[in-house]
Amino acid sequence: MKFLDLFGRLKSVVIGMIHVNALPGTPMGYMTMPQITEEACREAEIYRQAGIDGLIIENMHDVPYCFSVGPEVCACMTAVCAAVRGVCPRLPLGVQILSSANQQAVAVALASGLDFIRAEGFVFSHVADEGLLDACAGDLLRYRKQIGAERVQIFTDIKKKHSSHALTSDVSIEETARAAEFFLSDGLIVTGAATGAPADPRELRDVSQRVSIPVLIGSGVTYDNVERYLHASGMIIGSHFKEGGRWAAAVDPEQVKRFMGKRLRRRS
Repeated sequence: MKFLDLFGRLKSVVIGMIHVNALPGTPMGYMTMPQITEEACREAEIYRQAGIDGLIIENMHDVPYCFSVGPEVCACMTAVCAAVRGVCPRLPLGVQILSSANQQAVAVALASGLDFIRAEGFVFSHVADEGLLDACAGDLLRYRKQIGAERVQIFTDIKKKHSSHALTSDVSIEETARAAEFFLSDGLIVTGAATGAPADPRELRDVSQRVSIPVLIGSGVTYDNVERYLHASGMIIGSHFKEGGRWAAAVDPEQVKRFMGKRLRRRS
């Protein structure tokens, strides 16, 4: 099942973010699993009622991130994702597990009936704020095959935010995109420098012209600048849908409705 089969079109898909509250065992964790799950489902229902095209469920509150994601994170994310799937039985759903727990995300998606993951570090090494992140495409796609999760699509960040790309400064974003396509990515994600920072529309254009797979925008889309990104395959929106535009705040129902209303008017 590819992008068109999943979302029903190839342009201007809007994917909202559910930033799951800090999970048990993480430094900021204080809520019980029933409370965490209830909040995630409440936000999913807000998005569903506003006519969102899809959702990503992410453990962004689990700061500081590390590469050694424990089994409790996978278990808790599976529980949350399965509950959100119950709220949104027909909506395309994805998951990202920080940091760079891409194999774990595939397993969670398979177990909870989700459709895609967002993966970091798919091609080329770079330095993230968590440390050195190596490419994972070969191992990740073999793992997906091994567990029978081929239907789970893998959307991959390229030249991702919150990272230094000095190691690959001689490799352009277009070359990175072509490498990810060659390594069988199902879709590419272009971002700004940080969470909530707008992506460069020129990079979106240049990458889209060099590959034949979907290209999504992964940060910085707002009500005021959405026209710059409507030709993207999809727009992943988190901060703009939150109270005060802050990623860590609760989802603002009116903000989501306002944005979706404008997007729908533009499409018509």
